[in-house]
Amino acid sequence: MEKYLAFLRGINVGGHHKVPMADLRKELEKLGFRNVVTILNSGNIIFDAKADKIENIEKTVSEFLENHFGFPIPTIVRKAEIIKKIFNHDPFKAFERTKEIRFYISFLKKDAEPGLSLPWVSADQSYHILKKEDKTILSVLNVSVTKTPKAMEVLEKSFGKDITTRNWNTIERVVKKMP
Repeated sequence: MEKYLAFLRGINVGGHHKVPMADLRKELEKLGFRNVVTILNSGNIIFDAKADKIENIEKTVSEFLENHFGFPIPTIVRKAEIIKKIFNHDPFKAFERTKEIRFYISFLKKDAEPGLSLPWVSADQSYHILKKEDKTILSVLNVSVTKTPKAMEVLEKSFGKDITTRNWNTIERVVKKMP
């Protein structure tokens, strides 16, 4: 068995595509996953599964959940050791953490070259895409500059729609739940 993390996109947002976490844990156990833990209500899952290609696990989870819940649930999976490595490297250590400064990590389903030169900064200096490493993008958003950030638009335009983003605080919570 190997430890994985799954990040679901677009569930429990604005009352749409509701997926109760207790049901999610129970359904994933039906796939033979063990030690299933959900973090927050946004589809962050730690689980143990037989070692397999990431693409196979993503497809299995996504199809199974769509059949059960009745709507598509895009799923991106990473090995837990990869997330721990990123977390332990502390990619945002050069930035001051304030309530206006938000750190984000985005996960791509497939590797994609950006449609822009990295590092990249928005014209108003509110959004920085620091780097892309493998299928992971690190970015910083200053919400004091703009109250309606277009960060996801920039990411989707540059890297495609097979992407999901988490606040760094969420990643901290996920890592703390891992043994």
